[in-house]
Amino acid sequence: MSTSPRSRTGSGARVAVVIAVVVIAAVVAVLAASGITPQRLWDSFFPIGAGTPATDRAHATRSLYDIVFGIGAVIFVLVEAMIVFTVLRYRRKPGDDGLPPQIHGNNLVEVIWTAIPTAIVLFLFVISWQTLSKVEAKGPDAVHVRAVASRYQWQFDYLDAQGNLTFSQNLPIGDGGGLVLPVGEPVLVSLRSMDVNHAFYVPKFLFKRDAIPGRENSFEFTVDEPGTYRGQCAELCGTFHGSMVFEVHALPVAEFDAWYKTQVEKANATPTPPPSGAAAGPTLELGAMNVAFSTASLQAPAGSAFTIHFKNDDAAVPHNVEIKDSTGATVFKGDIITGPAEASYGVKALPAGAYTFHCTVHPNMTGTLTVQ
Repeated sequence: MSTSPRSRTGSGARVAVVIAVVVIAAVVAVLAASGITPQRLWDSFFPIGAGTPATDRAHATRSLYDIVFGIGAVIFVLVEAMIVFTVLRYRRKPGDDGLPPQIHGNNLVEVIWTAIPTAIVLFLFVISWQTLSKVEAKGPDAVHVRAVASRYQWQFDYLDAQGNLTFSQNLPIGDGGGLVLPVGEPVLVSLRSMDVNHAFYVPKFLFKRDAIPGRENSFEFTVDEPGTYRGQCAELCGTFHGSMVFEVHALPVAEFDAWYKTQVEKANATPTPPPSGAAAGPTLELGAMNVAFSTASLQAPAGSAFTIHFKNDDAAVPHNVEIKDSTGATVFKGDIITGPAEASYGVKALPAGAYTFHCTVHPNMTGTLTVQ
């Protein structure tokens, strides 16, 4: 009577092993077919793909992560090993018709599995507190930037030692845009939101801080290496949240100082009046409101200059009009204006063809210009 159950038990164990092997082999095959190498798989367990953090505070955060990951990995291996050992060591064998000896308590074991987790939690508390103190540390700053977030853009205001505005960067990405910072110098960033909750997040910095309406948050860091680092809003803020990106350009101190001086001179220079006759030919009406153009298509005559009368009705939001040909080359770029405001862009004669126009600040704002 007892032979059949024992046979089923042994057969079930073998089936479980076969299923496990098949599943593991299938997972390995899928990963290999997807081009995921063992190194890439291992790197996926770490922030920024096991890359090198880009700031002093990021190094502290990464060190904390490595410690927590190491503790978690050791616990995982020990627990899984104990499960496998228990399954194999105490599995039912032929002839095991009765219950094995039962243990209903062991004071030493109870103390051990209470003391070890307690010690781990206390250790994690201490090192987490130390890391938080490093990340939140404040000191003298070489550069003070106010990052202003609003649907769906970033603006970077550079402030002097007294907190007065020296100039603003309205372009979050692209040529001449982005948050430009010196390498090896402490930077203070103040965060403001003009409408809803946003978040300043740069993956290589291993840091995210919310921008909340009515409250100014701030943080400090020092960039380690020159380079361009991608940033984005990490708080769902509306329809075009995905387009709310920016770049951080880290420059050697000498290059940053030269760039900063140039920007201050531009901001203090007297604006050059538009040349006489810049606006010519037929006038095309184009507006911007709610971070969208008033129309998705415009028409202009071929071989003749024309004017785009651009009306920005988005309060406190910068827009402009940039025209590109079929190759993606820019054939015209209008000055950025912050709404509510209007501008008349004089565009030189263009050959017949299909062109695209968009807002440099908000790439999601786009349309088609037909020249014929």
